[in-house]
Amino acid sequence: MTQQKILFVCLGNICRSPMAEGIFRDYVEKNRAERSFIIDSAGTSGYHQGELPDARMRVHASRRGYHLAHRSRRFQQEDFERFDKIIAMDDTNVERLHGMAFGDEQKAKISKMTDYCRVFKATEIPDPYYGGDSGFEHVIDLLEDACKGLLDELI
Repeated sequence: MTQQKILFVCLGNICRSPMAEGIFRDYVEKNRAERSFIIDSAGTSGYHQGELPDARMRVHASRRGYHLAHRSRRFQQEDFERFDKIIAMDDTNVERLHGMAFGDEQKAKISKMTDYCRVFKATEIPDPYYGGDSGFEHVIDLLEDACKGLLDELI
């Protein structure tokens, strides 16, 4: 059985991408497909290197039964080789990843999280960092939708 290696990417790797990683990991476990996936997240910046996800995101995640323990890390060039799918949260991070990619093969691995949404008609996962509680809840709603769509596509 070949493992599918999925990397979720946002700017700082403390809100959106660790939340996507946590939700997707939860869905994979509920489908008893842990051995089929390697799941990680990263940020295109190193602002928060080594930090846990944003405390507000952890609170909102725990209210829905998700545990976020990932430590922030910066996206590395080697991630293009290590992962099959590199899924960015917004257009800015898609552009940054394209700028780091060497050739069409690496660029082909990049997609946007909202490409997998089935219920919401969003074009980006907004950054909740500077907003209030409703922003974090909205991001989790979008990510739950997109993670379901992604898992449906991959299984």
